[in-house]
Amino acid sequence: MDILILGGTVFLGRALVEAALERGHTITLFNRGQSNTDLFPQVEKLRGDRKASLIALEGRRWDAVIDTCGYVPRVVRLSAGVLAKAVDHYTFISSISVYSDLSEPGVDEDAPVGALSDPTTEEVNAETYGPLKASCEREVQQALPDKALVVRPGLIVGPHDPTDRFTYWPHRIARGGTVLAPGRPEREVQFIDVRDLAEWIVRMVELKRTGVFNATGLPGAVSMGQLLEACRTISGSDAKISWLDEQFLLNQSVAPWSDLPLWIPESAAENRGFSAVSVRRAMEAGLTWRELSNTVHATLDWDKTRPEHSWRAGITAEREIELLSGSM
Repeated sequence: MDILILGGTVFLGRALVEAALERGHTITLFNRGQSNTDLFPQVEKLRGDRKASLIALEGRRWDAVIDTCGYVPRVVRLSAGVLAKAVDHYTFISSISVYSDLSEPGVDEDAPVGALSDPTTEEVNAETYGPLKASCEREVQQALPDKALVVRPGLIVGPHDPTDRFTYWPHRIARGGTVLAPGRPEREVQFIDVRDLAEWIVRMVELKRTGVFNATGLPGAVSMGQLLEACRTISGSDAKISWLDEQFLLNQSVAPWSDLPLWIPESAAENRGFSAVSVRRAMEAGLTWRELSNTVHATLDWDKTRPEHSWRAGITAEREIELLSGSM
């Protein structure tokens, strides 16, 4: 197949290109040329800013397009309008953040999605991200009503993740010593390896599947304790895990998810279902998951190759020591 990818050089986009090339497809990338420009010298690269101009796409045709970087409905409307007659299939990468209510486990694709309080806003922040994505989905579905695949991932993890939301834990455990961990070791976490997600999406494109699919980890498959133990085993670390009470951490102004990735306090009733989203529909459509050890191993191997950088998630060593001392 001839596949156009909007984006294609950062994390999921990168994994999609790798999976598609592995399966023998011809790839064209359309992006601004600002990230990882040396990647994929064998593929055609069209340059442009989708917010301003799609001239590079006009007059061309592909079998399918995968849109990895649509966040604002107006911008997605432009790309969907230009490509509606240029492709036979349009995949839009959305998010489970579209759901208006994640207070209960088992949320499926038929659950209500959020709405913008100001339909004209284009500011992407914690409050607007989900509703904006939901509006973007509608733009694609309206432009290509019988050709649209909407994928709603949860937390995506693995090699080349720029967010550090998962990488923090393998990296921290590998460093050894006493490691601060939030809440109960039995607390469930839910995520998907970027390679599993990308390979499944490419297969869905090949089949021209349409509809809406949640795509994240299997509910109940992994606990926080199991994750940290896998990190310790694979890294060969002598790390000792110190589980601190959630309320103590909250009282110390530790920010869930950002200071301690993968932590959503169990007392936060409004997010009780965030790590237990239903993936039955995707599983029936062929989504599979590799072993946790494979994801941890690959993440650690990649992490060792990274240059010095500022961590985008996780607490500093000094703050960790302070919290551990204060809990005694």
